[in-house]
Amino acid sequence: MTAAKTILEVEGLHKSFGDNTILKGVSLTLKEGEIKVLIGPSGGGKSTLLQCINCLVTPESGTISLHGNTVNLENKKELYQLRQRVGMIFQEFNLFDHLTALENVTIALRKVKNFSKVSAEKRARLELEQVGLGDKTDLYPAQLSGGQKQRVAIARTLAMDPEVLLLDEPTSALDPELVGEVIAVIKALAAKGMTMIMATHQISLISGLAQNVLFMENGVIAEQGSPKELLGAGKQTRTQGFCDRLSDLGEGGS
Repeated sequence: MTAAKTILEVEGLHKSFGDNTILKGVSLTLKEGEIKVLIGPSGGGKSTLLQCINCLVTPESGTISLHGNTVNLENKKELYQLRQRVGMIFQEFNLFDHLTALENVTIALRKVKNFSKVSAEKRARLELEQVGLGDKTDLYPAQLSGGQKQRVAIARTLAMDPEVLLLDEPTSALDPELVGEVIAVIKALAAKGMTMIMATHQISLISGLAQNVLFMENGVIAEQGSPKELLGAGKQTRTQGFCDRLSDLGEGGS
């Protein structure tokens, strides 16, 4: 059996905002088809790490490499290519309110990838169908539920053909009854082999989807391993203790 190839490598990322140091030398490796889940207390650095990997936030030091090639974070062309290959799903959807679901998905295809209107709409309809929204193409965000908005956001990112998907608490802004529909989409992507790093408090995603769990606290990866290693019966890990507290608060608590 051929070993999975490494897609993404992050080495020694540091990031501060003023006097507040958020990341303190974080490193990780992501292989093709792998799913890593970031968990830990709020303020531990999970969102900042994802934003640094996508270069929405520029780290003070450290390196990001794709397929063994280190990205020059000061080169706009290389940053542009990185963001096309590493897609990002946010907590708050970030849809354009004045555009329909279809238009929200087509806009990047037309402006970034220079698709024709016909080609962009064909691809957008395909991605919206994949996330269960084939009948919602002409609706505006105000006409959609939170779960539907997040699925439009996922379709928009998938349309760009990313190699890696970064998900920052993709269910945290949703009402509890809407969480399941987004989890179903994420699990479907996993089944198709999508490579992902996801920050989440959803116990079902941590235990049922992750191949590797990274517990982040105070700007470092304090603990990492498979769900079995960190969450197995009788495990006295920090990860297990954190997940137990989540369960006590109710799944999805943050």
